[in-house]
This record gives sequence, C-alpha cells and structure tokens, in this order.
Amino acid sequence: MIYLYILMMAFVTYLIRMIPLTVFRKKIDNPFVRSFLYYVPYACLTAMTIPAVFYATGSLVSAFAGVAVAVILACCKRNLVTVAAGACLAVFVVEQFLLL
Repeated sequence: MIYLYILMMAFVTYLIRMIPLTVFRKKIDNPFVRSFLYYVPYACLTAMTIPAVFYATGSLVSAFAGVAVAVILACCKRNLVTVAAGACLAVFVVEQFLLL
C-alpha cells in the first residue's frame, strides 16, 4: 500500500511540473499574468519561511525582535549575510535578557 502512495505522489508532482510546459507553448504576453507569475516564488517562499521563523526560537518575543531587525536591515538595503547575522544577534541578545 505504501508503494501506491509513493507512486501517486510522484505522479502528482510530475503533473504539476509537466502541465505548464505542455499547455503554455508560446510566450505569455499579458502583463498582468506575467507580473503575477513573477511574484509567485516570493509569495511561496514567504509562506513557508514566516511560520518557521516564529517557532524556531525559545519565545515569540525574541522571534519578533529578530524579524524586526531583519526587516529594518533589509529596508536599509543591507546584504543577505548582514541581515541574517543581525537577526541572529538580535534573537540571541533578547533570549539572554529573557533568561535573566
């Protein structure tokens, strides 16, 4: 029975990747559809990342502090390493204060 489940998952995954390639053969000229498809990867990445961010720390307070620092640094056009390091440092500092 487990092999049937694995086979069905493989089939569904294959269909999701194959259908757009067979249905849309020519270039998409509609600006609305193009802009929609442009933002889909960002929306999916955000939907997967944000819940994990808030459950990765010991408390919600430190998670919010890390997110706030990351957003501020990203808005200041810092690079990815700086944003990630700043968020980690903020979470670490807040966690240390919460332990006191």
